[in-house]
Amino acid sequence: MKPGLVIAVDGPAAAGKGTLARRLAADLGLPYLDTGLLYRATGRRVLDAGADPRDVVAAEAAARALAPSDVTRPDLRGPEADMAASAVAAIPAVRAALLEWQREFGRAHGAVLDGRDIGTVVFPKAPLKLFVTASAEQRAHRRWLELRGRGVTADLQAVLSELRARDAQDAGRAVAPLKPAADALTLDTTELDAEAAFQVARRLVAERLGL
Repeated sequence: MKPGLVIAVDGPAAAGKGTLARRLAADLGLPYLDTGLLYRATGRRVLDAGADPRDVVAAEAAARALAPSDVTRPDLRGPEADMAASAVAAIPAVRAALLEWQREFGRAHGAVLDGRDIGTVVFPKAPLKLFVTASAEQRAHRRWLELRGRGVTADLQAVLSELRARDAQDAGRAVAPLKPAADALTLDTTELDAEAAFQVARRLVAERLGL
């Protein structure tokens, strides 16, 4: 494996990028980082303090105070965590606080990182960038099944509405908006299960990187 090899995997919520990135990392023997957990943990710290995730001062303080234990919390998934993460991620000071941490992680030994701005901001020179997407309806159904599997009662239409709201917030923020890098390869998983998506991605790795 090439030292410092970074593969960027970006895309909207519930498109399957986390599952795909984790499996690619394992297959290639690279570290894996779900960068979204950093923003989720930041949002949770803000909520724990009784503050608004849109509060710049509170959000930056939470980002700079993150500890390793914060990203292993059991309450980093679900609608409340989703919206809190999206809110803090729109704050430039939060993104700046977490940017170098992400870059250092990738530079240390190489990595597969997934998020929303890995290929556009965190590692714009990554040799392979994947933008994983799917229809809003399919992503909402996946998220609904995920919530139900964790014993969380949720209405499918409400999940779809929340997901669309988060999409709009992520794509519309002024700093590091959700969008594919100009040289990213788009992988639409609407009609693909996890195994099929992995096989397509693995073929792209072989074609682009010779691995």
